[in-house]
Amino acid sequence: MGVPPPPLPSAPKQHWRRWARAQRAGLPDYAEPICEHLRRFLTAQGAAVVLAYRALPGEVDVSALSKDFTLLAPRAHFLPTPRLTWHAWESASELSRFGALEPPLGTPELDLSIADTVLLPGLAFDAWGVRLGYGGGFYDRLLANWMVRTVGVAPQALMVPALPRDPHDCPVQWLGSELGVRRVRSA
Repeated sequence: MGVPPPPLPSAPKQHWRRWARAQRAGLPDYAEPICEHLRRFLTAQGAAVVLAYRALPGEVDVSALSKDFTLLAPRAHFLPTPRLTWHAWESASELSRFGALEPPLGTPELDLSIADTVLLPGLAFDAWGVRLGYGGGFYDRLLANWMVRTVGVAPQALMVPALPRDPHDCPVQWLGSELGVRRVRSA
């Protein structure tokens, strides 16, 4: 039995997360073609310092980009308010509670102002750049008051016409998949 069709855009996010995880589980590893498209795009944009992510199981691994760009790795903090801090890519050596490598507690933080691009993982993205994450709001808080180039990264099978959107959701500007990098629709 295959993966069912995506839920309606009005369906609760937990239904979308269930669908996206099932869809993602049946996909091949697209890291190589996606990273090649991202490399070309970032080079053309003049990117130098990129806030990236250490991939969770099933996410697109973007670490190959560390050969061409300075990547920064996130560490998730939960108290008092959930937030991400950013550190040298190579410092990510501990397994987080989610299953991705992250810098150890106490690793020196880097100033976000040095970054020109953010690569965001997601369970799914829509044509408007709305990201379906895991529900923690880490990236929405990061991007709420920061103007920076943003690229959602996922296989094309996880790019859908429309997702549910909350007022605090911060859409990305670009979407990167195995088919290339493209600008999202604008309202």
